[in-house]
Amino acid sequence: MLLHPTIVTRATSRRIWAQCMRNRGFSTSLEAPAEEGQHFAVILGKPGGGKGTISKKILDDFPQFHHISTGDLLRQHVRDGTALGNDAKKYMNAGELVPDELMIGLVMEETTPNLEDGKSLLLDGFPRTVVQARELEKSVHVDLVINLDVPTDTIVERIADRWIHPASGRIYSYSYKPPKVHGKDDETGEDLVQRPDDQPDKVRARLSLYDEATLPLVEYYEGNGVLRSFQGTKSDVIYPEVQKWLDGQFEV
Repeated sequence: MLLHPTIVTRATSRRIWAQCMRNRGFSTSLEAPAEEGQHFAVILGKPGGGKGTISKKILDDFPQFHHISTGDLLRQHVRDGTALGNDAKKYMNAGELVPDELMIGLVMEETTPNLEDGKSLLLDGFPRTVVQARELEKSVHVDLVINLDVPTDTIVERIADRWIHPASGRIYSYSYKPPKVHGKDDETGEDLVQRPDDQPDKVRARLSLYDEATLPLVEYYEGNGVLRSFQGTKSDVIYPEVQKWLDGQFEV
């Protein structure tokens, strides 16, 4: 029976995770209670809202975290031709979403060694809907959620200024992270391009869809008493508040 998330202890959450890992065919030795101060965190925010920048700052100041970008992990599995990557590729090639069960299996496979080492986890890119959050809760109790509330106009300006190196996915911005040579990738010297869907009208449409899908997720985690929202337009202004909040969580 799944316990209500607001009363699941970390030790109980760890045992649930261990059992689910075994049920899904993964080996694990997670039987002991969770380490004191160990957390399972999620970072939420619009595309272009600074999740990557804030996550990097968190890792610099809180090395007890292991950062999991599900998008990066999925792409790596596809490139490596793993069994999980091949399964996911079938859906991606068909233009379909990768099933929740497969995504959770991806997260669990990546995080198990870090859990055994007593690491805290910072999930980035999953869950994105309430359905996914409830499914994830069956495997692990998320007890910290960082929600970056950045105005849409700010993000539209950022993304419209964004250029990428298609082969690697490296991203540049002429306003805050320009390439060393105009229009060229720093490492390969190849041309940078701007994606068609980075045009302002298309960015606004994507952000509108994100808000529709994510607002219920924010409300879900607020109802669990684990979410804190941080408003602002610049990561350097937002992060000190995030850092202060996390300091308090690790002191508990």
